[in-house]
Formats: sequence, C-alpha cells, structure tokens
Amino acid sequence: MNQSEQAVRYPLPYDTALEPPADWRRLRQQCPMASVELPSGDRATLLTRHEHIKELLSDGRFVRPTAEDGAARVAPDGAGGAAATGRSAFRVPDRGEEHQRWRRLVGRSFTAKRMTALRPKMTAIVDSLVDEMVERGRPADLKSSVGFPLPVFVICDVLGVPAADRDRFSHWSDAFLSVTRFSEDEVRTAHDEFAAYMSAHIAAKRAEPADDILSLLIEESEGEGQGLTDEMLMATGMGLLVAGHETTANMIGKMVSMLLADRTRWERLVADPSLVRTAVEEALRFDANSGFGLRRYLGEDAEIGGEVLPAGTTVVCSMPAANRDEAVFDDAEEMDLSRSPNPHLTFGAGPHSCLGQALARTELQVTLEVLVRRLPGLRLAVPPEELQRVEGLLVGGLREVPVTW
Repeated sequence: MNQSEQAVRYPLPYDTALEPPADWRRLRQQCPMASVELPSGDRATLLTRHEHIKELLSDGRFVRPTAEDGAARVAPDGAGGAAATGRSAFRVPDRGEEHQRWRRLVGRSFTAKRMTALRPKMTAIVDSLVDEMVERGRPADLKSSVGFPLPVFVICDVLGVPAADRDRFSHWSDAFLSVTRFSEDEVRTAHDEFAAYMSAHIAAKRAEPADDILSLLIEESEGEGQGLTDEMLMATGMGLLVAGHETTANMIGKMVSMLLADRTRWERLVADPSLVRTAVEEALRFDANSGFGLRRYLGEDAEIGGEVLPAGTTVVCSMPAANRDEAVFDDAEEMDLSRSPNPHLTFGAGPHSCLGQALARTELQVTLEVLVRRLPGLRLAVPPEELQRVEGLLVGGLREVPVTW
C-alpha cells in the first residue's frame, strides 16, 4: 500500500486482551507494508512480516525518531509521554562508534553470567511476594502482588537506588510511556523531577561508589579515559529504570494469564518444570499485547523486502505480528511450550536490540519457577475474555490479573 492510499487506523483494534487483532494475518499476507494513521493524525508505514522487521532493525542507519527529525508523532500535540513524542532531553547515543562504546560499557552489567548470580536474590523476593499474596487471601491481583514489585525491587538493586522510591518511579514511567493520560506540561514536570533525582543519585555514586551498575559505569568509563558524561549516565539510569520496571512488570502478568487461559498449559508446566525456559520464550513470542511497536525514522531511502521506502518515512515495527508469521513459525497461532528454536523479535534485533533482555528473561523464569512450585493450583479468577488491556500505554499490559488457587 503506498502513502497515497487510504490508511489503516493504528493501533489496530483488539477483541479481547489476550487475542491478536484479526487484521494481522491479512496485513502480513496482503499488505505487509501498510500505510497507517496514528492517533496524532500523522502517517507511518506499518511492518508486519518477520523478515522485513528483522531486516530493518538490523540496519544500524535507522534509529528511534525524535521531535527534531520531523518524524510522525504518536500522540496529538499537547499529549503523550516523552517516549511517545521523542521529546526526552536525555538520550543515549544511538549510532556510530559512540553508540557501540555505550553498549559495550552498559552491556558488561547485563551479561547472562551476572544475571545468573542474581537468581538466588530474585527467587527470595518472589517467594516473599507470594507469601504476602497468600496471606492477604484469595482472590488476588497477581499484577500488583508480584508482577510490579519484583522488577522494581530488582532494577533498584541493580542501579543502587532505594526501592522505597518505587511509587515515584512508577509515576515517572507512566508519564514517559503513556500516550494519552498526561498533558505535555505533566510530562515535562515528571521528566524534570526524574532528571533531578537521577542527577543527585549519580553525584552520590561518584562520591561513594557501591556494587551497582552506575558505580561500575562511572569507574569503567573513567578507566578507559573516555568516560560517559553526566548527561549520558542520567539517560542510562533513567532509561534502565523505566524499561526495567514497566515492560517486565507487565509481561509477568501477561505471561501468567496466557498460561492460565488454557489450563493444559499450566498443568504441563507443573508436571514438567524443566519447560520453564522454553515456556518463557514462547510467552514472549505469543504475546499479542506488547504495545505500540518499535518506531524507526528513515533518514535516507531504504529498500525493505524489495520495496523502496523513501527518506522521511516513519516505520512502525509490529513485533507481535511478526512473531506469528507463518513463514517462520510452524503452527504460529498455537502456544507451544517446548518450541525450539524460537527466533522471536520481542527484544528487537541488530545493533539496537534490548540490552536488558538477559535480566528480563531471568525475572520471568524465576517468577514462573516459584509460582509453579508454590501454587500449582493457580488459576484465573475471571474468564480470560474478561481481562482488560491497559489503554494508551506504549508497552502493552493488563489492568489486573485476578487469580485464585
């Protein structure tokens, strides 16, 4: 579909919180590069095929859009979080040698080995959260009881910030990621508060380093003789707090909901907990409600799948649609807990793939391991079709996950 044709309204409508939009399959098959109209009224090109999205994301020339690009906006003027509008004042380098150095420095703190070392502490936290949930009685909201507390406790520990401030982090995350809930003035205020908090935290870490990522980044970057600036450290800390809190918190609730929506899935895990790792990967692939999608701005013409997209195009990559691409995944519409290999694109691909994916995977695996062990009789307290999506959030989530056991 070219840009002169009638655009599809985006985001696409969902019938239920856990099921994909019916248009995904049609777009993949008939119009894999569709012109879409965003809530702002701007136009963008939507990609839905696995090969096209992987090709684009693997191309280091194309980066997240900013307000300065003249790229398509997600939200109307006067609304939308910083992540939606691209108006954040603090951005990490996203191309060239500076980007590679930043990823190298930050990546040292998110290796699989370091995440494995965190597993015992994560397990203890989830066990404690389950104890508190059980003590409060049935039914319970798994999202507020386990899904949100765990990632914020972990990322606060990793960054060396007080977990007691988690309510403030939650507000700031919402302001960054919500498309509709906050005005531009509210977003600016939240951003300024967050930046002031992180600036003071970084100054404290310079004065008294500890065993956390920011202290390590300060030490290692200075050791290389080309340390990260305070602005880059702030952008890193703010980005990790938002991404490490909101996305994984929502994914925990969605993962458990998908597994409980069909009791045979949960019972299979209870019978064979060795499936936890592949089940987590399949939940990441099967998630139909992962949010708005990654955006890329084409600063020059790009050929994708044999078609040239012109410079100035804003592209929206629908990873959940690509993750159900029949050309890549056998029985793509079925949730197979033992699926392997599983080349889903949930964490992106290429030079901008998610740096925190090892942390997210570990948190999801530990949560599932503890729930299967502690609450084998866990079940949804409402029919799956009654679960409600959080509207207007760039990362997809459920309002609550009512469970009993």
